Amino acid sequence: MTLIKSISGIRGTIGGAAGDNLTPPDIIAFTTAFAQLLRKNHSELERISVVVGRDARVSGTMVNHLVCGTLMAAGVDVYDLDLSTTPTVEVAVPAMNAAGGIILTASHNPGQWNALKLLNHKGEFISAAEGEWVLRMAERREFLYEEVASIGHYHRSHGWIDKHIQMVLDLPLIDAKAVRAAGFKVAVDAVNSTGGLALPALLKALGVETIHELYCQPTGLFPHNPEPLPEHLHELSALVRNTGSDLGFVVDPDVDRLAIVDENGEMFGEEYTLVAVADYVLSQTGGNTVSNLSSTRALADITYAAGFEYHAAAVGEVNVVEKMKAVGAVIGGEGNGGIIYPELHYGRDALVGVALFLTHLAKKRMSCAQLRKTYPDYFISKNKIDLPSTVNIDRVLEQIAADYASEKVTTIDGVKIDFERGWVHLRKSNTEPIVRVYAESSSPEEAQNLAAQILERVKNYC
Repeated sequence: MTLIKSISGIRGTIGGAAGDNLTPPDIIAFTTAFAQLLRKNHSELERISVVVGRDARVSGTMVNHLVCGTLMAAGVDVYDLDLSTTPTVEVAVPAMNAAGGIILTASHNPGQWNALKLLNHKGEFISAAEGEWVLRMAERREFLYEEVASIGHYHRSHGWIDKHIQMVLDLPLIDAKAVRAAGFKVAVDAVNSTGGLALPALLKALGVETIHELYCQPTGLFPHNPEPLPEHLHELSALVRNTGSDLGFVVDPDVDRLAIVDENGEMFGEEYTLVAVADYVLSQTGGNTVSNLSSTRALADITYAAGFEYHAAAVGEVNVVEKMKAVGAVIGGEGNGGIIYPELHYGRDALVGVALFLTHLAKKRMSCAQLRKTYPDYFISKNKIDLPSTVNIDRVLEQIAADYASEKVTTIDGVKIDFERGWVHLRKSNTEPIVRVYAESSSPEEAQNLAAQILERVKNYC
């Protein structure tokens, strides 16, 4: 079964049986339920509109037609951005006074996957309660569509990536003159998706004259696993070294995650994308920071060193955004290369990440590798343990928390135990009987030792 329904959207593989995969009936039901939610939330409006955008994956045109047609049948006006990025749709929704948005992307999943991600009128992901409501309505399939005189209107809306880039350039902390003066040579891997439309254009607008493009044609034919992890980026690393580039950028298919390769072809570290950008923002404006519980401790270190407060949120962009708003954070995100800069919008945005990072690098007058050395060294070990379906995972987590009551224990999302030398975070999967166990410390060996210690306890309790 490869159809996954959650409060943040629906995703699955294309084809197969309805209800088991992402098929036309599933897409139509989920889209209709979302239209009903927006009608309920904006009952004061006679007509509502929705912004739709997609990444370049091969199934995108088909899914787009189904979504746009369904919205029209539900009496919703559609503004179709077509090939776009997730953050571009997020900034377009409030700018166009739309009731919501739908992003057609399975993010870092392989090409056979697609998904619908749902936004409210602020261009932010809908709440957990709203997501549950949509899931219930989609299951009931008690739908009533409009008669011909009341169906929605369809509009193609062009140029939003360029508008998004201009919004980034207009931010006070972005210094295009400094970036231009630095004379950076930059390599880009856009995995043949919409990053190929956005990143080179952004770099040119920032004044970068030498850009080496790798897989920047939005064909949707991903040349390698699209998740921006070191094992998938050998070609980009080689391109950086062979061209003498100062650094390389890589994004996932919908351009909300950013990873960096230094001038030696070595990974800057996806955990450190947020750290470096936050370092720059804190140096210019000061303020609190937020990341999720499974992100590196380095962000807390640089935040406290700057004299401000760090806060941890449950895993998930919605949770990070909620915490950022609660504590007035000036920068936040997730350790997977997701940058959330509220001065522009509350969503992960690789474009604003690139602009902030290059400005920071230009002002520091350091190489990428030199900048990385200014931050604390931490290493994360990622593990999972399969459990029998009969095991009460919540009870196991409670027992682990009790065992380490003398340490700092956080239980807002599974169990996180903070030790002096590192941390371990245990979370149960929402879709399968496994527990994810992430650990971080100052060496790979120590991180793995911390994880192994907890894994052994989990096995004993099971």
